[in-house]
Amino acid sequence: MIKPFIISDKNNLSNKIKKFLDKKLNKYSLSKSNLIIVIGGDGFMLSALKKYNRHKKPFYGINSGSFGFLMNKFSTKQTVNNLSKAKMVTIFPLEMRVKKKSNLIYKSIAINEISVLRQSRQAASLSISNGSKKIIKKLASDGVLVSTPAGSTAYNLSVHGPILSLDSKKISISPISPFRPRRWKGKVVRDSAKITIKNLNPKKRPISAVADNFEVRNAKYISIKTNKKIKFNLLYDRNRSLQKKIKIEQIRKETN
Repeated sequence: MIKPFIISDKNNLSNKIKKFLDKKLNKYSLSKSNLIIVIGGDGFMLSALKKYNRHKKPFYGINSGSFGFLMNKFSTKQTVNNLSKAKMVTIFPLEMRVKKKSNLIYKSIAINEISVLRQSRQAASLSISNGSKKIIKKLASDGVLVSTPAGSTAYNLSVHGPILSLDSKKISISPISPFRPRRWKGKVVRDSAKITIKNLNPKKRPISAVADNFEVRNAKYISIKTNKKIKFNLLYDRNRSLQKKIKIEQIRKETN
């Protein structure tokens, strides 16, 4: 039996969808629910996942935003029926640990990607390693992305990074507008990798580190790894699974 707890953002379409579901489904408090329905866009879903995941309940997203890659399509005829048949997908986030120039340390997780970005007109100067193994000794660029499979079709795809299958057990490292070496295309590594990104010139070339929507400015040293102790369970309509969406984006990339 479906016992949903429903949350939505504040746009008009979200409000209409919520009113429709309130009429069709019984209402439950968060503690008594067995499912969290999130109405909004991808950004709202990312915030909801981080806020409510400690309650250890699956999430079913309904898109009322623009792209809605992490969401399901709303239908007055199908959505209620689809809820009981939805297929679960488990994803693991990246964990970011940032040391600032002031030596303060900040931590956060990212479901899509961690972005390391130049903070001024000067290109970033970065060194990237996997454990004790150097991936690239010196990269001059606008920044670099470290992406999960779930996030590989988001910002990562826009910077020409690879699309990763959900079951690939990989993460991608993709440069943003690389200047030197100009032809470096990045690297795909196992999700057990322990990636470190060092700012080689923090005084002249400041950078920021962003985990989804959490930003740390004036970063000096960033360590990144997959956190297998945290998992997010997302529900998708059987005819529109997250894996199927990723495959569609793969075909689009190859044919464009």
